[in-house]
Amino acid sequence: MILTDTVNKSRYDEYFDKVTNWLIDKFFAIILMLVFLFIAFKVAKFVLKLIKRSFDKSRLDTNVAGFLLSLIRIVVYSVVIIMAAAMVGFQVTSLVTILGTAGLAIGLSLQGSLANFAGGVLILIMKPFKIGDYIIENDKKCEGTVESIDIFYTKLRTYDNKQIVIPNGNITNNSITNVTTNNCRMLDLPVYISYKQDIKTAKDILAGVLEKSEYRLKERDIVVFVDSLEDSGIKLGVRCWVSVEDYWNAKWEITEKIKNSFDEHGIEIPYNQLDVHLDNNA
Repeated sequence: MILTDTVNKSRYDEYFDKVTNWLIDKFFAIILMLVFLFIAFKVAKFVLKLIKRSFDKSRLDTNVAGFLLSLIRIVVYSVVIIMAAAMVGFQVTSLVTILGTAGLAIGLSLQGSLANFAGGVLILIMKPFKIGDYIIENDKKCEGTVESIDIFYTKLRTYDNKQIVIPNGNITNNSITNVTTNNCRMLDLPVYISYKQDIKTAKDILAGVLEKSEYRLKERDIVVFVDSLEDSGIKLGVRCWVSVEDYWNAKWEITEKIKNSFDEHGIEIPYNQLDVHLDNNA
C-alpha cells in the first residue's frame, strides 16, 4: 500500500513538473495568445455586428439570417481558437483533418436534407416566388398558391383546397413557372370551326365577344387569327390580356359567350364523329 502511494505520488510529481516546465517555456507564447484572443474576439464581435446590420438592411428572411449568422459565428470563433492553439505549439493539423472528415461523413449521410436546406436558403435569398404567388413546379407538375416557405419544404394550396408539400431541393433543381409574377396575363383560347364556315364571319364574332368582355384590359390589343388547318376543322386562336386575379373568371366567361354567339349565328363547332354508309346493293 505504501509502495503504491509512493508510485502514484511520483507520477503526479512527474506530470506536475512537465506542466510547470511547459508553462515556463511557453510563458511569453501564452501571454501573446491571450492578447491575441482578446483582440480577435473583439474584432470578431464587431464584424458579426456589421454582418447582422447588413442582413437587416437586405430584408433577408429572419430564419435564414439567424442561421447564417450562427454559422458565420461558429466558423469565425473556430478559426480564432485554432490559430491561438497553434501559437502555443499545439499540432492543429490532425485536429483539422479529423473535423473535416467528420464533417464530410455527416454531410454524406444528410445530403438529402442538406440539399433541401440549401434550396430553402436559395429560395429565401433569390426570391423566385413569394407567399401568395401561384406557381407550377414543372418536373412533377405540382401547382398551387404558395402558402409557406420553410427551410426544408415549400407548401402549396391547390384550387380545391389540398396541400402539396414540395422539398426545396426539388424546386431549385427544376424549372418553376410563376404565374402571378406580373399584374396581367395573356388569355389564349383555341376555337375550332368547320371547314364550311366563313372564316371572316367567325373572326368577327370572336372579336366582338372579346370587345364586350368586362375582364379584358382595354389598353391592350386583342388578337384573333387562324392557327392551323386540322383534320376535323379550322383552328382559330383568340388572345387578349386580363388581370391575374380575373384570369379564370375571364376564361370561363369568354368560353361560354363564344359558344352562345356561335349558336346564335349558326357557326358550327366541329367534333369527332363517324359516318357510316350502307350499300343496299351488297
